[in-house]
Amino acid sequence: MTSEVHIHTHGKIGHISLNRPKALHALTLDICHEMSAALSEWATDDGIAAVLLDHAEGRGFCAGGDINLLRESALTDGGVSGRRFFHDEYQLNHQMFEYAKPIVAFMDGITMGGGVGISQPARYRVATENTRFAMPETGIGLFPDVGGGWYLPRLGGRLGQYLALTGARLDGAECLWAGLATHYLPSGKLAEAKARISEHPDRIAGILAELSETPPDAKIAAHANRIAQTFAPDRFEDILGNLEADGGEWATKELAVLASKSPQTCKVALRQLAEGAECKTFAQNMGMEYRIASRVLVRPDFAEGVRAVIVDKTGDPSWQPARPEDVTDDLLDAIFAPLPQNEEWTPL
Repeated sequence: MTSEVHIHTHGKIGHISLNRPKALHALTLDICHEMSAALSEWATDDGIAAVLLDHAEGRGFCAGGDINLLRESALTDGGVSGRRFFHDEYQLNHQMFEYAKPIVAFMDGITMGGGVGISQPARYRVATENTRFAMPETGIGLFPDVGGGWYLPRLGGRLGQYLALTGARLDGAECLWAGLATHYLPSGKLAEAKARISEHPDRIAGILAELSETPPDAKIAAHANRIAQTFAPDRFEDILGNLEADGGEWATKELAVLASKSPQTCKVALRQLAEGAECKTFAQNMGMEYRIASRVLVRPDFAEGVRAVIVDKTGDPSWQPARPEDVTDDLLDAIFAPLPQNEEWTPL
């Protein structure tokens, strides 16, 4: 048992608490395995009625996956260990999605990438004034995985496509408005919520409703119509054209944001969401995402994006291809193509 995740029970509650505060509780392969093992054990334990998922301390709920490990894999072992991380992380995402007992995820703080992957499958998703939700992968040459292909296109109003491409951050009020959170609680009431749920796991919905408060106005709502219109196409160049034609302050700002992103990743994300919207099951979506991850991990943009944004912090990634029009349909087809049968993703 690693000290990087605390796993225990109290009464009829299974409790998983992420504990990597210096890394904003980013997930490692060991953490994924320990979470998965605990969930498997509790699934068949009649003494456990529900699961609480939170973080032990610090300002993040979960900032994502272990990006440095993934980059190291891309540069040194041809992506072998990186693919293993993705494979097992996606198994955890799917296990949570299919979990029969209610999971309550407390998204109190930074909830990005892998943190989205372990909070969105939860039946109850609690946002607070500290919540900062984002899928920022296009900025590092990755893509909005961990189920993004399932959740994002189902938000409606093309909000998912907007979040996937821009990496925009939503606060807790915006998460509730968008449906990414089910409840909005002040962070000062979380301890009471957890204590009461531990005593009455049969009353989770009622307890969260009683402790909820009306959030501030969702700022993104003011741009909802514009997002729905300008991000309507599934072709990246058409979205850029819409923003250029708009010419207003908001559109100019979003155009500048998109200019900093990996053109390859932006096109991958749009296709991922289009195909994910057609998936009949979450497992089907995760199989698609694993194929993408296996290819994108070893493409030049990922190692370069992590270097520019996270390692050197120079903010000057040199994308290959550099222009959207140079990301061909053939390249996308190769990224999305089936893997050899013995290499495809499988659920637990």
